[in-house]
Amino acid sequence: MELLKAILILVIGFVLLIKGADFFVEGSSSVAKKFHVPAMLIGMTIVAMGTSLPECAVSVTASLANNNSLAVSNVIGSNIFNLMVVCGACALFSPLTIRQDTLKKEFPLSIICAALMLVLGYIGMTLGHIDGIIFLVLFVGYLLWMIQSAKKARAAVLSDPAQSGQIEQAEFVEENIAILPTWKSLVFIIGGMIAIKFGGDFVVDGASSIASSMGLSQTLIGLTIVAMGTSLPELVTSLVAAKKGEVDMALGNVIGSDIFNILFVLGIATVISPISFLMENVIDIILLIIMSVIVLAFAWTRQQINRKEGILMLLMYAAYMVYICVR
Repeated sequence: MELLKAILILVIGFVLLIKGADFFVEGSSSVAKKFHVPAMLIGMTIVAMGTSLPECAVSVTASLANNNSLAVSNVIGSNIFNLMVVCGACALFSPLTIRQDTLKKEFPLSIICAALMLVLGYIGMTLGHIDGIIFLVLFVGYLLWMIQSAKKARAAVLSDPAQSGQIEQAEFVEENIAILPTWKSLVFIIGGMIAIKFGGDFVVDGASSIASSMGLSQTLIGLTIVAMGTSLPELVTSLVAAKKGEVDMALGNVIGSDIFNILFVLGIATVISPISFLMENVIDIILLIIMSVIVLAFAWTRQQINRKEGILMLLMYAAYMVYICVR
């Protein structure tokens, strides 16, 4: 009975997290558009962070509750799920074409962020307040860099319409932003924040109860159930983008989200409360880096990830799931 109750709480938590993130993004984007904030900037900040809000809520809540294993394993598990399952599933619909900028800049940066997390976590086997501040400073730098890149891309398109990748992404974002009445936007923003807060509480409580009821570790629950649940926004967003032919946006969304998870989510969580590292976390981050390098190699060959490579990525994730369940 206790297990069923914990599962119900977990499911309710996921629903609150995902719908809360949707409402928050919709309300915030509407306000930003009303104040004539460029669609490209909205897409790179509010919308991109919106898909990482569930991970943020869970990791911060877990950090506050001193549930360190869940806080860090949620981020690692989400990044592996995003990379292998979200990208792999999108490649089944159509080959994921990757722009040169993504290959040479964003993708390597995501690997560097994972390596930084590994180094900082391995030193003293903990992520402390200073590490959190480092992550957040890098996050601000990343945002400023993205904004600067967007401005350069816009200027390039004015002189050469062929270089329209980021502009097309901005138009895709703008098409999906509705201008709501101010009161409705505020209701969406405040309501979304409340739903995210309680959703995070429910997910952490439910996951902890399931782990204790079934004799499983918090790390295993964080890497599997919680990571998959909090990654649903990325999966849905990327699959919709892939179906609409916005394949570069699908991969860009995943890579951006993975960077956000490390720099923004872990940054906030560790500034609030230091997070202890386990040897399992170190191994999982090494596997994340190896998987990232493999996917980068897939993408580099023909500047795309084809259906066969997508299937291979899904099989690699299945093998990883078997490994963490039996270890």
